Amino acid sequence: MTRLDRVSALHQRGLNALNRGRPLLAVTAFRDGLRIAPDDVRLLNSLAAAEAALGNTEQGFLLLDRADALATPATKGLLLQQRGLLLMLVGRMDDALGCLDRAIGVLRGDPTVLARTLLNRALLHQTAGRVGAALADLERCERLARDLGLDRLVAKAIHGRGSCQLLAGNIPAALRHFDRARVVYESHADGMLPVVAVERARALLAAGLHSDAATELDFALDRFPRTRMDQEHAEAQLTRAQVALAAGDLRTAKTWASRAETRFRRRGNEAWAAVAAATRVRAEFQGGRQLGAVGTRAATLAARLAELGLDNDAEAADLVAARAYLARGRVDEALQHIRPRSGPKSLLETKLTRRLALAELGAATGDSRAVFTHARAGLALLRDHRGRAGSLDLRTSTTSLGRELARTGLAAALANGSPAVVFGWLERSRAQAFRFQQVRPPDDDSTIDAVAELRQLAHQVRAAELAGTPDADARRRCAHLERAIRARGWHAEGTGEHSADATFSEVRAALGGTTMVSYASDDDRLWALVITSARARLVPLGSLATVSESLAKLHSDLDASCGRQLPAALDRVIKASIQRRLAALTDDLVRPVRPLLGDSDVVIVPTSALSAVPWGLLPDMAGRPVTVSPSASTWLSGRGAELAQPSRWLLVAGPDLAHANDEVLQLAKIYGDGAVLLGPDATVEAALRALDGCTTAHFAAHGHHERENVLFSRLDLTDGPLMAYDIHQLRSAPAHVVLSSCDVGQTVVRDGDEILGFTAALLYSGTKTVVSSVASVDDDAAVDVMAAYHRGLVQGRRPARALADATLTQPLMPFVCFGSS
Repeated sequence: MTRLDRVSALHQRGLNALNRGRPLLAVTAFRDGLRIAPDDVRLLNSLAAAEAALGNTEQGFLLLDRADALATPATKGLLLQQRGLLLMLVGRMDDALGCLDRAIGVLRGDPTVLARTLLNRALLHQTAGRVGAALADLERCERLARDLGLDRLVAKAIHGRGSCQLLAGNIPAALRHFDRARVVYESHADGMLPVVAVERARALLAAGLHSDAATELDFALDRFPRTRMDQEHAEAQLTRAQVALAAGDLRTAKTWASRAETRFRRRGNEAWAAVAAATRVRAEFQGGRQLGAVGTRAATLAARLAELGLDNDAEAADLVAARAYLARGRVDEALQHIRPRSGPKSLLETKLTRRLALAELGAATGDSRAVFTHARAGLALLRDHRGRAGSLDLRTSTTSLGRELARTGLAAALANGSPAVVFGWLERSRAQAFRFQQVRPPDDDSTIDAVAELRQLAHQVRAAELAGTPDADARRRCAHLERAIRARGWHAEGTGEHSADATFSEVRAALGGTTMVSYASDDDRLWALVITSARARLVPLGSLATVSESLAKLHSDLDASCGRQLPAALDRVIKASIQRRLAALTDDLVRPVRPLLGDSDVVIVPTSALSAVPWGLLPDMAGRPVTVSPSASTWLSGRGAELAQPSRWLLVAGPDLAHANDEVLQLAKIYGDGAVLLGPDATVEAALRALDGCTTAHFAAHGHHERENVLFSRLDLTDGPLMAYDIHQLRSAPAHVVLSSCDVGQTVVRDGDEILGFTAALLYSGTKTVVSSVASVDDDAAVDVMAAYHRGLVQGRRPARALADATLTQPLMPFVCFGSS
């Protein structure tokens, strides 16, 4: 091999390492080459890039100065693009743009370097919020890279498009692009995997999925020390701080922000260091201490960020200053930091913060109209943002700012005291995911295969558990598949179409002789808005924390007593405890509104933990038709449908449940002809085929509510689980479903009273009524209750009335009628 061949081989080895995200290996190769050819401009240029990636930007500039002295017209563009990249890394954005523009002008004859320069300029445009310019450069870069067969560069262009989509607020599109890039990185550039993980974390943070974002960052932060990608490592630390801040973990947020700031300053990157400092100040503000000093620090940082050309970050810091001053009653100073309007490059988070600050300004000055105007406008922005997502997982998540906007508006509504105003605000800020047109999850081949494997393994896991030999490997594989299926669901885009909130007058007109009780919480205080066709009253209640504690203890007692032959003394103790818990819940939730209920039917709209109350067990509600609905708007939309008489029914008995077959065979006698699935016939495929579009469906099966991954709450059937995920695939939802199973009436309640779970999946899919249990069920007693319930339906009773009558003879049946019955 000639000397020139050795230098060329070492240069290529270094470039391959650098492109794979391995700058330390690249430095070694480039230095070996320079020992042979110390004046090789291309080696000097590439070594400058590798040193910068390791955080040695000063050394990188020295190498470029040395290369400039040796440059020829053929290498001028190469050196300009590298200098532009280094200037970006130290936060000198205007100088960087000048270098990259000049480089692109002279690189016409070198398409490979031109493609990389376009990629870098796109990153610069993206950082400055110029999304259109960034996308134009990325499209040109990708076209060149495809023509040249540069797969890694194509992946980086796709990665860049994902970052632009994130800036534009299109989270599903961003995640799709990041995942496409990740597939290439896994085989061609594994050092880029932590980089794309950070980008995914930012997207998940913007969606409000803090735990998932933290998981991505934990992976990235573990990998970066090995790759020695110092800038990216610092950005990951900063993003980890932002995730902790959004999750309310202020100590962790300040720790990570300080680490990031230190790393950025060590690199000489003052722009990023200022952003990290601003994140720490946001955590200090949320801590609520020494807010005057926090306001001063935020104002100083805002001025510094503006000097650095970071307009969005400067506006965000100004708004922190304004909110800190407002909290101290310093209105005039706060006004100086709220801009008349958001800048053209302001991100959604900044726009929401501005609306929140203006609402808080209204509250501070006694201008309730301003509070409602700005809180309403902020929630409208958030609704439009969520409408771009098709996945319920993304739609039911919200930012911490959304939570604060809703709380600020509700506090003003409660202070106003008008039932109509409170009603309007509650409907505007709760269970909004039900207003959007539903989108079916992806059904591509890889997702279908993953679901099939998950179902098979879950069946294997269940069999092993019943045999007393748990299969840890299969369980871990199930968890992996659940994460992958859930992540693919995030790719679905929404239509943005949504229905209007119900009005106060519409609901009152529809109630007839029914009473609606809509619960709300302001901080820890519970309220009940009681509405009838003739009147409405706002009733103050007690503490949400107290109710939540009583409810948790009630569930524990119900689970302990369910279906067990306990010693008589222990049984008496548990039964007495259940009655005490029910009495406490009655005192907190029902007694204050009792005079307003009379003997009417009741519609409950719960908040927070109240979604798990077994309402029929409360003495005031026993024998009374009670329907639980996520919101008044959801109840009203379903109420408009005619009560469908059972005409096409499905009865399913799951395995390993002693009385399931008896229960289903009894119901078959009531209904006559219909689909009956028992034993080996009770498969998931058969159940889904019959469930699609049927009038009434009844499942007697073991149920499992999965709090950590609610998409995979499930019913056990013969060949595996029927999952909440499967319900979202139905083309036509069944009108009425009965789940004679334990726990599947429970939900995970996110901010804004957004619910997820098996019952919720049916309601989202369009089922009008779901009868399910919020606790464990005595299988033996359930047989007679379910038979009585279905006889009532056949006789023409509405579901809530049929359930109330059927449970009268069986105490401690925690079934609830959900929906619009």
